[in-house]
Amino acid sequence: MATGYGRRVGMGTIGMLMLVAGAVAARRATRTTSGGDWPAYGGSAAGTRYSPLTQITPANVAGLQQAWVYHTGEVPGRLLTHNRQPAFEATPLVVDGRMFISTPLGHAMALDPVTGAERWRADAGIDSSGHYGDFTNRGVATWLDAATPEDAPCHRRIFQVTIDARLLALDAVTGARCTGFGRAGIVALVEGVRNPPRSLGEYHETSPPTVVAGLVIVGSAIHDNWHTDAPSGVVRAFDARTGALRWAWEPLVDIAHGNGAANAWTVLSADSARDLVFVPTTSPSVDYFGGDRPGDDRNANSVVALRASTGALVWAFQTVHHDLWDYDNPGQPALVDLARPAVVEAGKTGQLFVLDRENGRPLFPVEERAVPASDVPGETASPTQPFTTGIAPLSPHRFTVDSAWGPTEADRAACRARFAGLRTAGIFEPPSLQGTLVVPANIGGAHWGGVAYDSGRHILVVPVNRLAAEVQLIRREQYRESANDSGYEYAEMEGTPYMMRRRISLGPSGLPCTPPPFGALVAIDLLTGRTRWSVPLGSIRGFAGSPNLGGPIVTASGLVFIGGTLDRQLHAFDVLTGREVWHAALPAGARATPITYLGADGRQYVAVAAGGADIWGQGDAIVAFALP
Repeated sequence: MATGYGRRVGMGTIGMLMLVAGAVAARRATRTTSGGDWPAYGGSAAGTRYSPLTQITPANVAGLQQAWVYHTGEVPGRLLTHNRQPAFEATPLVVDGRMFISTPLGHAMALDPVTGAERWRADAGIDSSGHYGDFTNRGVATWLDAATPEDAPCHRRIFQVTIDARLLALDAVTGARCTGFGRAGIVALVEGVRNPPRSLGEYHETSPPTVVAGLVIVGSAIHDNWHTDAPSGVVRAFDARTGALRWAWEPLVDIAHGNGAANAWTVLSADSARDLVFVPTTSPSVDYFGGDRPGDDRNANSVVALRASTGALVWAFQTVHHDLWDYDNPGQPALVDLARPAVVEAGKTGQLFVLDRENGRPLFPVEERAVPASDVPGETASPTQPFTTGIAPLSPHRFTVDSAWGPTEADRAACRARFAGLRTAGIFEPPSLQGTLVVPANIGGAHWGGVAYDSGRHILVVPVNRLAAEVQLIRREQYRESANDSGYEYAEMEGTPYMMRRRISLGPSGLPCTPPPFGALVAIDLLTGRTRWSVPLGSIRGFAGSPNLGGPIVTASGLVFIGGTLDRQLHAFDVLTGREVWHAALPAGARATPITYLGADGRQYVAVAAGGADIWGQGDAIVAFALP
């Protein structure tokens, strides 16, 4: 239910008329969208996270001060049944004089972008008892219904997805549900899914939809390492006005055994002029064993272009064949203009793929290289994998026993001993019964934070992790012997002969066994493919670079803003040099992507969700900064 800011109980007829009049006035006062807004998750449907604003510059950014803080009220550190802590990862939208956010527990809010005052709040009433994989929500989407009168309800809509897999349409001015959409403002997304989920939480939604040409298009998040016949990774388009299903696209129609996933859990991008929507797909179920899905698993782990109006497949480019490492395409594709219109995807492999937007052909050379074979009975790994040759890897592709690191000799010795017992051939070394050092780790290389593109300088900025994971397959009958080992995450992988355990490779100190910097910010010249700079991103316990989750933005004035780090800071870098020019403390880690916008007071603001989760720290804040 939506509740108005300063809502009163027992409001009479006159009060109701005043409320309606106020809503009408608000609609008339906030109709336009300018270059100073942030109307989509990635800044625009192209996902480049670029702002034309220039008020804040490398020369004056040191003067940024906190302008306001808003708290969602969701209890920090709250633990939910069968699940990890929720993560507040929302990227706000700013449009029509309002800021719109959403939370893991199903609330949507509208704020005043200048003061942070709450204008309305709506509660989707989620069921928080499910076993959700990533209990998070990364924001909302919006659509202007040109066929609806400007002063009518739902002229502008806010589309919210919830962790329990519902799509809601809300009126942007009041937060009330658009009752003509779906069933009383809601579309239930679990309905019609191939391989229906076995339990609440197996099929859920974490990222906002993409809106193009009157269609609201959604993927899904799936527990894809539970069992082989996981729910399908179907991508669907619904009429933005009525909620009627317009089309559905299945990535894994050629797999005979009924495997699921290969879903798109991150944000999609759209090119309305070409009638294209770009879908970054992920691994099929299960992640770490593919004996029942032989071959490349076509359309999984791919950048896929669909006809936006019909859902027809236009082209697909696979970035990982027969995935055995959880190497999703995790970030929103960025649509950039080079000599040809291009789409850019940075994957968990730490590789950057730059593809022709119209046909999917690589604009920087990609070659198939031989990679290690699997020695696991029943598994046949792909003999080759694609490597971008014109752009250097964004993060390391191998760590050896000799490169094992620690802050003390005792730590180094422990890490060397740990590495020595594993297969350590580097990237695409398959999981094994012995144990494999997976490089990059399953969180990436590049990760769901995605990329930002400075179109004037042709510089692409990518945050990366420089970590390794220890992965081991365990015969099912031997599982209980090892199940009590501490520090591991276990997965059932039902339908296979094996179970899996994994952990980020950490020494006794709790610091990574891989050498610092543990995280970096990398800038690529997209005209040449050359690395312009690579600098540590944040720090951890005084060591350079922090493991990070969260994305960057760039501004026309030459600034990169990014949080994402364990040091609980918002950072600003000079896009030309990589020099850090500003940082500010946050109440929790900003495991999210910031935005920048122009307020009604004429000031440029930078805002970010500081909510973290787990080791990022717990919080519920949106923090905004501006010059004095």
